[in-house]
Amino acid sequence: MTQIRDAASRPGADLPRLFTPEDVADALQVSAWWVRDQARRKRVDATKVGGSWRFTRAQFDQLLIHHASPAVPESTAPPRRSQSAPSQPPLLVPRLPGRMRG
Repeated sequence: MTQIRDAASRPGADLPRLFTPEDVADALQVSAWWVRDQARRKRVDATKVGGSWRFTRAQFDQLLIHHASPAVPESTAPPRRSQSAPSQPPLLVPRLPGRMRG
């Protein structure tokens, strides 16, 4: 006798979908290496499953929100150095080697 199983009765049907670093990288338009590196350094929440990084929907959404907002607002960013020539000469003064100073 053949049993007909619906999708809800399959084992694992109620498990959350896990996203790969490649899925996250495509959404953020960054490299998968960068996503794995951020997970390894614990800069983003991630789960390691069988030696591979995976992201739940909540972790994925949080990463999208975090990545979309700028890390430092432009108004608080430090001013950039100008590319003009320095106004003072360098403080380094040439010296003779010790054996020649006598």
